[in-house]
Amino acid sequence: MVLAKKKLGMLLSTGLEHENLETAVGLSQAALDGGAELYLYLIDDGVRALDDPRIRTLPERGAKLFVCAYGCQKRRIPLRDAEGVTYCGLVVLTDLINATDRFIALN
Repeated sequence: MVLAKKKLGMLLSTGLEHENLETAVGLSQAALDGGAELYLYLIDDGVRALDDPRIRTLPERGAKLFVCAYGCQKRRIPLRDAEGVTYCGLVVLTDLINATDRFIALN
């Protein structure tokens, strides 16, 4: 499948200890390498992935990184002013699901 100019949406809802993090990182890197537009949404325990440097560097490669503000609040994770990170709510997640060519939920 040709990925160039395709929009891939991905949701990560599991924590750092779960194998989904490795899957999300691998799929993200492959999508970006293939020229896809990547939209990654971190929710629930997935908001902890902000501490993973592989996730934090994705915006530098062109990925759009969205983080559930409520998920951060519930886990007492401060909202940090970080370039390439957008804190938002479920309305944005709905928009991503509707606007991407493919959407993958890792939960």
